[in-house]
Amino acid sequence: MNILILGATGRVGSQILTYALQDRHHVTVLVRTPEKIQINSGNLTIIQGNVLNNNDIVRAMHGIDVVISALNTDGTTTLSESMPLVINAMENEGIQRIIKIGTAGILQSRTTPTVIRYQSSDSKRKSTRAAEEHHKVYDMLKQSTLDWTIVCPTYLPDGEREGQYRIERNFLPEGGMKISVPDTAEFTYRQIESSDYFHTRVGIAY
Repeated sequence: MNILILGATGRVGSQILTYALQDRHHVTVLVRTPEKIQINSGNLTIIQGNVLNNNDIVRAMHGIDVVISALNTDGTTTLSESMPLVINAMENEGIQRIIKIGTAGILQSRTTPTVIRYQSSDSKRKSTRAAEEHHKVYDMLKQSTLDWTIVCPTYLPDGEREGQYRIERNFLPEGGMKISVPDTAEFTYRQIESSDYFHTRVGIAY
């Protein structure tokens, strides 16, 4: 399979890249700083570029079967500015599948199920900036023609891969407090060959 990973130098993205190459998939990464990718593999194509540049996005999409976005917010609007370019390039290229790392803040609230967590008392975070960015992207994907899945981890320490965790559609599993980077990456990566969570957000926690 030909996989494009956006955000491949981040904590989750780099772990997804490792899993994909271990399984001998062909992986393309679009990165601003290629030197950050410390992997030599004949199955890896590194494209230097920026997710905010439409030409770079279009170039990275050629021949791709599935897109994984592990971009984080970094206190900027990169997520919401890049997603229209990604969606448009995918639709033009005939790529249907995108899996995105989101945040538990955009899942539904348990106390007020009609409200999203970051807008409710469920969320203990003082700043809602990151969740607002992810929320914008969620709305864009809902309006697209793509087969999307948004994986929504809660607190994300580096930790070890445990291989066992709870998942729930549209909600954070009851009492879920954390999920490690390797387990989040593993679940996200496994969605490339699964249609179980098309058009839904997935809460993930221990």
